[in-house]
Amino acid sequence: MQELHDAPLAPLTTFRLGGPAARLVTATTDAEVVETVRAADASGTPLLVIGGGSNLVIGDEGFDGTALRIATTGFTLDGTTLELAAGENWSDAVARTVEAGLAGIECLAGIPGSAGATPIQNVGAYGQEVCDTITEVVAYDRTTGETVTLTAAECAFRYRHSLFKDQPDRYVVLRVRFALEDAGGLSAPIKYPETARALGVEAGDRVPAAVARETVLRLRAGKGMVLDPADHDTWSAGSFFHNPILTDEAYAAFLARVQDRLGPETAPPAYPAGEGRTKTSAAWLIDKAGFTKGYGTGPARISTKHTLALTNRGQATTEDLLALAREVVAGVHAAFGVTLVNEPVTVGVSL
Repeated sequence: MQELHDAPLAPLTTFRLGGPAARLVTATTDAEVVETVRAADASGTPLLVIGGGSNLVIGDEGFDGTALRIATTGFTLDGTTLELAAGENWSDAVARTVEAGLAGIECLAGIPGSAGATPIQNVGAYGQEVCDTITEVVAYDRTTGETVTLTAAECAFRYRHSLFKDQPDRYVVLRVRFALEDAGGLSAPIKYPETARALGVEAGDRVPAAVARETVLRLRAGKGMVLDPADHDTWSAGSFFHNPILTDEAYAAFLARVQDRLGPETAPPAYPAGEGRTKTSAAWLIDKAGFTKGYGTGPARISTKHTLALTNRGQATTEDLLALAREVVAGVHAAFGVTLVNEPVTVGVSL
């Protein structure tokens, strides 16, 4: 276990933003993770858990407490059952399952971050979510002081949400278990229209899992969603805002605002999201509110490849980023009456 004081946190995040931690501990085993958490809780020290840093916005003042970087390793594949240590690189793990000929997470390729973060936000993209394949999550329960195994049902997964987001200070994920599918090297049925179009197939068709993964990586790279240190469009947290889910009443009011602003023939993206609820596109809202690709003149700007990504152009501060995010939120609300909600976790700051 490595311990540093007054340690920079910006290099541990994909935004490359944020001040230092009073103390930074890097844990390489589950026992070290639990030991560090217990010690912080026993002393009343604030605790910040960091995995791949792809979903964090840390304030410029840093973190006055213990930052715990989970660097545990472990990839175990038994037939179609996969277990990942929380510190495993997620994108690498996806590649290894595809190499093994298994389906279920191939369309989640290229998502930055660690395996332990995936159940917290119920990570999803291109028609797949981790809740589709997660069977169990092993976590340390800070309330009881015990290590527990939670079933998928107990994790209470829903769109970009879970039990772990409902109770953010209770659980520290240690391991994640998945049930994948042996489809003879083929992918799971393709669900997402953009993926199906790129593959030249119909929704519901299967393709070689490796082809599905490569196609998703190409689509993500075209939007600046695959990490590249030389490309400032990838100095981001990926999608910065959730796609809004609106009640029937809210959607009707939103549609009226759209048609008043953009014309009666304009139909915004709309997807069923459960009874009486409709999901629309945050990227579409941002663009139509006037925040186009590359928007901004300062060191924090909207990506030149995708309106849903806010980026650090190299010299930004966290406050620069938040100022841009607040401008976008205010502009979208003024235009369409919809309030965007940030996806990344904020530390010491808020929108």
